Amino acid sequence: MDDKSYVSLEQHLCVVCANPFDTGSILLDRRLRSSMERHTTTGWGLCPEHQRLHSEGFVALVECDPQRSGVPSGDGQMKPEQAYRTGRLAHLKREAFARVFNVAIPADQPVVFVEPGVIERLQAMVASAG
Repeated sequence: MDDKSYVSLEQHLCVVCANPFDTGSILLDRRLRSSMERHTTTGWGLCPEHQRLHSEGFVALVECDPQRSGVPSGDGQMKPEQAYRTGRLAHLKREAFARVFNVAIPADQPVVFVEPGVIERLQAMVASAG
C-alpha cells in the first residue's frame, strides 16, 4: 500500500539541536494528488525547549566542525544546513555572551555556531571562577 497522501503534517528542524518538531500546520497538495509523506520538513525554527530558552534570554552556542561544514556565505554567516554539528552545545545569557565574546548580536538571533574548543574553554572559565 502506498503511504503517500495529499495532506501532510508540517515539521521544522530545530536550528539548535537539528531535531524535527511539529509546527501544527497541515500542508495540502492543491491538485489533491497523493504526493506527500506523513510529515514534510519545510524549514528551520526553534523546538519548544529551545524557544523557551531563547525567550528567557539565552543564546545557544552550537559547536560545529569547520572541516566538515559548508563555506559561510559572503556575509560570513553560516546557514543551519551548512553546519556540521558535533553534538556539543551550551546556552549563555545574552548579557554574558556580549561580555565574554565582546560582541553584540541581534536580539532575535537565537544561535551562534562556534568552532571546536570554544565550549570547553567556557566550561574551564566557569570551573576556575567557582
